Amino acid sequence: RRGAPAAPKKTGDSRRSGRIDVRAAIEGDDDKTRSLASVRRQRDRERRQAELERLRADQVRVVRDVILPESISVAELANRMALRQAEVVKALMKMGVMATPTQLIDADTAELVISEFGHRVRRVAESDVELGIEGVEDREDELVARAPVVTVMGHVDHGKTSLLDALRTTDVAAGEAGGITQHIGAYQVTVPSGAKITFVDTPGHEAFTSMRARGASVTDVVILVVAADDGVMPQTIEAIKHAKAADAPIIVAINKIDKPGANPDRVRQSLLSHEIVVEALGGDVQDVEVSALKRTGLDKLEEAILLQAEVLDLKANPNRVAEGSVIESRLDRGRGPVATVLVQKGTLNRSDIVVAGAEWGRVRAMLDDKGRQLKDAGPSMPVELLGITGVPGAGEPFVVVENENRAREICEFRQRRQRDKMAAGRAAARGTLDQMLARIQAGEQKEVALLIKADVQGSAEAIEASVLKLEHEEVRIRVLNASVGQITESDIQLAKASNAIIVAFNVRATSQAREMAQREDVDIRYYSIIYQVTDDVEQLVKGKVAPKHREKFLGYAEIRQVFNITKVGKVAGCYVTEGVVKRGCGVRLLRENVVIHEGDLSQLKRFKDDVKEVARNYECGLSFAGYNDLREGDMVECFEMEVIPA
Repeated sequence: RRGAPAAPKKTGDSRRSGRIDVRAAIEGDDDKTRSLASVRRQRDRERRQAELERLRADQVRVVRDVILPESISVAELANRMALRQAEVVKALMKMGVMATPTQLIDADTAELVISEFGHRVRRVAESDVELGIEGVEDREDELVARAPVVTVMGHVDHGKTSLLDALRTTDVAAGEAGGITQHIGAYQVTVPSGAKITFVDTPGHEAFTSMRARGASVTDVVILVVAADDGVMPQTIEAIKHAKAADAPIIVAINKIDKPGANPDRVRQSLLSHEIVVEALGGDVQDVEVSALKRTGLDKLEEAILLQAEVLDLKANPNRVAEGSVIESRLDRGRGPVATVLVQKGTLNRSDIVVAGAEWGRVRAMLDDKGRQLKDAGPSMPVELLGITGVPGAGEPFVVVENENRAREICEFRQRRQRDKMAAGRAAARGTLDQMLARIQAGEQKEVALLIKADVQGSAEAIEASVLKLEHEEVRIRVLNASVGQITESDIQLAKASNAIIVAFNVRATSQAREMAQREDVDIRYYSIIYQVTDDVEQLVKGKVAPKHREKFLGYAEIRQVFNITKVGKVAGCYVTEGVVKRGCGVRLLRENVVIHEGDLSQLKRFKDDVKEVARNYECGLSFAGYNDLREGDMVECFEMEVIPA
């Protein structure tokens, strides 16, 4: 009704009214009740919280076996216990250890943390990561015949590579500097009968001893190439030693029989002194006369190899994961790290994950020695691998692993071990503080610092080994780094900081590095023959060695009478018993065979005349500079110092 006062609203309905007056807003509405949705939300929250608490309580009750290495990061420890990193950091704080999630803690501290959370500890050594990567032994029924791996050895320029060329009907030797094989090459040859033979060509220079030793470690048969006109040479003897150390049978290939001065019988006779008795002289070592140039006797050589392989009964299991050895490795400008490997067991497939030394990678491509793409490679097959993260060391074993995580773990451990070894070596080289102080007082030991860059890993290692042999007691040779690849700006900076010379072996500097080297006055020396490297380093060492002074004995004189002369002092009347006495020479005064004075001769007279020298069985008068205690019967030893060039 119009004019009638409005009925007061119920308090309960006030929450439903859309309007609110100012007074109500100021005073507040204490009677306001919560909505049903709000109550539901709170109950859901409480239920979720209770469930979370229950799950957490269950988690604590799960007792885990935590594998604990020698050192572990806080984050990894939390991960292995299935806990949050913050909880582990809090537990460490309670123990008084302040650590960030990335920080490494030792095994003892980690063990206390694991016990705190109620888990079990399983301590392992870091090296355990390598356990099981080498494949299990193969059963006899799984093995099938494989091609023999033959290493060609012998003296430099005796025709090893030419012999391989003749077998492969290609020309490898023509492209080599100074006729010296600088890299190990591996090739597989199919002989007319259809049988396969794998050849490993090792460099002939003595500096490649370590590489040749590696070649012998993967080999089944060694072909010892001896030139018929030259005979047994120093490196031939070295090759024999390596073959014997590898316990590999030897086949002697007497090469260059087409030359006018060839004498194969002389070669056979001279091999006798090195315990190699060929069949012609009643022994068990096969010998074949060949000519790489005229291609004669090659079929007999192949027959001899296959006969030896038959005797050895070479077998391998192709149906398993691959294992083998890295024969050579290099950094290719377009393709990245390239490793030449020899598969020894199993079959290597494209896209396999391999660990080679301290490097790993997925096989992106496999190429044979003629550059053809392969999908797989069986036992005794040499292939080039692409896809490895870095350049593995030549001679390192390679193995296929099941996944990337395992490969990464193994490589991280091996790299860490290498770093520790290098750090220990540097510390040993520095020596103790006392030794360092002694060196400083003695005028600091001189050194020649070198930075070696080569085209392949084997060459880098061989150059490092050969230059370190040139070290002198006065001059130390320090190799800052021996690696593969072209010379970069960082190499120039390192050489500049260490005052080093860069030895570039078959590699060149980038244009930026070349400009930087000129600007910073860093010496880059380019080589393609290893003899020149060692010759130059030897000259550098000799240049820093101080010339030595050597004492040269002249003679003895016996004091027969002592005269006192005014203004001169005492003069000894002597009789020269041995050698000569020269004016200005050094003298030692011996009394009863004990040196009582060492000095210079001030005067030498014969009668009243000054003379230059007095020979044996003559008398003379001697006076000593600044010394007068002379007695009859004393002996005078005369000597002079001569300079020997370093």
